[in-house]
Amino acid sequence: MPGRPLKIGITCYPTVGGSGILASELGEELAARGHDIHFISYEPPFRLPDGPRVHFHKVAVNSYDLFKYPDYTLPLSVKMAEIAAAHALDVWHVHYAVPHTTAALLARDMLPAARRPKIITTLHGTDTTLLGRDPGYGPAITHALENCDAITTVSEFMRRETVRVLGVKRPIEVIHNFFEPHAAPRTPVDMRRELGLAPGEAMLLHMSNLRPLKRIDLLLDTAARLKSRLPFKLVILAGGDFAPFRGEVAKRGLDNHVVVRERVEDIEDYAQAADLGLFTSEVESFCLSILELMSLGRPSAAFAVGGIPEVTLDGETGVLAPPGDTAALAAAAEALLRAPARRAALGAAAQKRARERFSAAAIVPRYEALYRRVCGE
Repeated sequence: MPGRPLKIGITCYPTVGGSGILASELGEELAARGHDIHFISYEPPFRLPDGPRVHFHKVAVNSYDLFKYPDYTLPLSVKMAEIAAAHALDVWHVHYAVPHTTAALLARDMLPAARRPKIITTLHGTDTTLLGRDPGYGPAITHALENCDAITTVSEFMRRETVRVLGVKRPIEVIHNFFEPHAAPRTPVDMRRELGLAPGEAMLLHMSNLRPLKRIDLLLDTAARLKSRLPFKLVILAGGDFAPFRGEVAKRGLDNHVVVRERVEDIEDYAQAADLGLFTSEVESFCLSILELMSLGRPSAAFAVGGIPEVTLDGETGVLAPPGDTAALAAAAEALLRAPARRAALGAAAQKRARERFSAAAIVPRYEALYRRVCGE
């Protein structure tokens, strides 16, 4: 996108999850295009890139006896105003309305009118699917969305849900997630050896933050259904503590079938070694993990929920099963694992779709155009 370099503040949850990963990748791509990027959060986001135009500003969170619970929104708003003033930011791109858009609105009011950045809110899911239904949060989320300068969602499913649940009447632009794979440091052979896979043993890969909506119980149930049908290992890249699920693994007799790695950054190593992705969420706004696998030519088997059918196409780039039907999902996964030629064809189609529809080249210019539009350029 031609035009002057912009100064952009990005605020997100720095945890392992699609929103934080997308925010980090977006910052990296924007910096590579000449923009000045300022991340503002309580700790560096997961996968925060290094670079001459990427900056991190830490928000200090204090625990005063006056408050029963530590407050983050007010210190965040103060830091956002401070960074906006010091660096003459053009835009705040905030991921999640709570608490980031609410903090941005407060920060905007702290600044002189001529020095107020525009506020763009990207909704990734929880604002609508969970907090939006809570009467203690819903009205605040709606207020935040009605008063920022632009709203985006990562899928058409999320746009419709936001309108339905929160009653937002303003335009909402759908800008899908993207993923740009990096070169994998290790070969698939090395990875499979490290993970203990025997020759002929299939590798199923699951990547998530293990939140309740990811339905790890259904993931393990699907694996248990496959246990007697073919040799495999289910490799789980966990963005959280897997300890609460260890008992379920043992109960289902999966100790020799499940391998867990926590807080993995180089997901390309694992994705390129995998035969198939496996996902059992009860709802997904997009499912970045499926896209990550697609980008490396690997199909996935998943439930057809939320925005997943916008990402992968059933029978063309992956396979989808009815929500919650672990028997159908296991059967679909088994069929693909027993048909390497079909699996390779789906993987090639998945990679092509990822490059054409969900690459940095396809998505980042849309964000740049939005920034310039809200700034009046």
